[in-house]
Amino acid sequence: MQLNNFQRQVEDFLSKAGDCALQGTQPVDGLFLLRQFEPTSLEATLYEPVICLILQGQKEIYAGETLVRVGPGESLVVSHDIPVISRITVANPKEPYLAVIVRLELKFLRALYDEVGSLALDDTSSRTLTAQTTHPRIIDTLSRYLLLADDPVERRVLLTQVRRELHYRILSSPHGAMLRKLQDHRSHASHITRAIAYIRTHFRESIVVPELAREVGLSQTALYKHFKRITQTTPIQFQKDLRLLEAKRLLLLGEDSISEVAFEIGYESVSQFSREYSRKFGSPPSNEWNARR
Repeated sequence: MQLNNFQRQVEDFLSKAGDCALQGTQPVDGLFLLRQFEPTSLEATLYEPVICLILQGQKEIYAGETLVRVGPGESLVVSHDIPVISRITVANPKEPYLAVIVRLELKFLRALYDEVGSLALDDTSSRTLTAQTTHPRIIDTLSRYLLLADDPVERRVLLTQVRRELHYRILSSPHGAMLRKLQDHRSHASHITRAIAYIRTHFRESIVVPELAREVGLSQTALYKHFKRITQTTPIQFQKDLRLLEAKRLLLLGEDSISEVAFEIGYESVSQFSREYSRKFGSPPSNEWNARR
């Protein structure tokens, strides 16, 4: 019943927003509503730390060899930036795919550590990408979060409080295990967060793995091991994924030539760029570039 009420709340908001929210909208800072009227094809993207509650429809996400399916009433929690391939599998005009997405922030997790410490839940099965039935308290917090869109005074006064509560609710849920590890800056999960941040900042440059390991305070062996466990890929492949995703964004803008895009994102060879782009996205970069001409 609670989930149904929240779904009606979301549908009412999207209905009032009209064409402005045909596919989705951000009614409150940090909270997004997504609506899709038909299934989508597989698409490579980068997931950032979020909670995504599915209200209607279904989605599947591939991270390396891991497949996660999420349906109505379930929420997906992502703890780290992670390259994935995903698609919406169930959606139609009468019952579109509906999802509520909230960005998760390390500052809230770390601030909660002093008060709750490492919550006494089993963390042995912690994963970067997990889906579980959503606890009613999380749904209640999301509902109150969305209500802040209607009142600017309440939004100014309560937004930080509601976001902090949501982080706590997720931390104390079964699929908050990896987030609980992130509370401790000494944990491997926290070290890999710093490695990811470094790669995202320097993805256009040549990255030397031993130097990256020293930068984040791990041995090279430990960096490879825990980076692979958490992101399902290696540091160099992660950098390559970032480059190619940025290339696709630039090509869709249509402002630079293919060679200019290749050099902009750090490639020295246009032919190598084209090969790796085609391998990742299933079509050559000229397809995106020509579509904008």
